[in-house]
Amino acid sequence: MRPDGGGQGPLLVEVTRGDMVESRHAVSFAAVDAAGRRLACRGAVEAPVYARSAIKGLQALPLVETGAADRWGLGNAELALACASHNGEPRHVDTVLAWLERMGLSASDLECGSHMPYHEPSAAALIREGRRPSPAHNNCSGKHAGFLATARHKGEPAKGYIGADHPVQRRVTRALEEMCGVELARAPTGIDGCGIPTIGIPLESLALGMARLADPAGLPEERRDAAKRIRSAVAAEPFMVAGTGRFCTEVMAQTGERAFVKTGAEGVFCAALPEQGIGIALKAADGAGRASEAAMAHLLERFGALNEASRQALADRLHPSIFNRAGRLVGSIRVNAA
Repeated sequence: MRPDGGGQGPLLVEVTRGDMVESRHAVSFAAVDAAGRRLACRGAVEAPVYARSAIKGLQALPLVETGAADRWGLGNAELALACASHNGEPRHVDTVLAWLERMGLSASDLECGSHMPYHEPSAAALIREGRRPSPAHNNCSGKHAGFLATARHKGEPAKGYIGADHPVQRRVTRALEEMCGVELARAPTGIDGCGIPTIGIPLESLALGMARLADPAGLPEERRDAAKRIRSAVAAEPFMVAGTGRFCTEVMAQTGERAFVKTGAEGVFCAALPEQGIGIALKAADGAGRASEAAMAHLLERFGALNEASRQALADRLHPSIFNRAGRLVGSIRVNAA
């Protein structure tokens, strides 16, 4: 990759209160095209980061490429869920359960663990009904249903599919290597919140993977078709990728196929911009989600993914305000790109 745009410090996301900046978050980002050319970079773009859930679109490629998506009759809703960190709202959970049932499986076959829905009304409904959350409520249950779908389709064991040596995870790692242009055998590794391996990949390499998702023209036909199908699914079903009140859903509801955006834990965010053929990957050094969202909104606008209508509809995301408990405006979150 060419060093265009490198050598600069990170973006600063500033949180104001009254007359002064109260907090600052440092955000590194890389924006590259499908050939790997750096279009803009700030901060530590060559250091490995755990992308966490921000690369679920790349992890879903084998679901389509193996034929599992066709075998189990997956539509846009299921494919979007395979890329999701969802709220655990009823439509998310019901779709996962119906998908599992078609494969002769149930929520107990998911190895992602359980947690209460992120969506507060959905969590309150469970409590009122005296029910405990199941693994289907886990924000990663769609991704895990996709892993099970490939295992069942290929005749592989369903149990232990989250292990690094399971064929499911080996396929995912191979797809990441090919899309991001990296060799991962000696990369840093850890365990993600949902139990699967997470691998340290530099931001510029993650951006390359997203650029190839955005512009797959140079990829083999099977992968090119899979990339287009996944992008179409999340554009058609943005609710399934996150849910009510979530940044990813709100942005994609306004941009359609102009932007595939996906958040990850610890301040990571990735985006694929098909019209520009650009991939973006960023990381807030302190892991702050408010900083990664503000930075991604800034970069989407900077790289032309937002038209006038979407800028108006997303004004609160582009220029977030801070309110106190009484609803009084007390500050803002802004990107200082100087």
